[in-house]
Amino acid sequence: MPQGSAYPGPADDLEAYRDLVERHGDAEVRGAKNPYTSRNGWMTSFLDPEGLICLRLSADERAAVIDAGGGAVQQYGRNMPDFASVPPSAGDDELDALFATSWDHAGTLPPK
Repeated sequence: MPQGSAYPGPADDLEAYRDLVERHGDAEVRGAKNPYTSRNGWMTSFLDPEGLICLRLSADERAAVIDAGGGAVQQYGRNMPDFASVPPSAGDDELDALFATSWDHAGTLPPK
């Protein structure tokens, strides 16, 4: 299982992302170079090359995360409008809650 085995970013951030995902029993880290989680065919989270955790959220939840110090997400020159990066200051409890919110949100989307 790859679980980010070829991730080029900060090793500590990869370990923190793995720990976060492990705390949520239904999710698993996929991808070797670009670690991510998915549900029903939808990417729910990923770890960007700089070590930021990015989550798929509803529009209101995304706005709240950005207002709290998170950021809009762009990958490979493309805006990812359904995602927000988690503020680096977020603690484990906040990360857990946001990850669960993201996971639950993806569960409401039609399977791909």
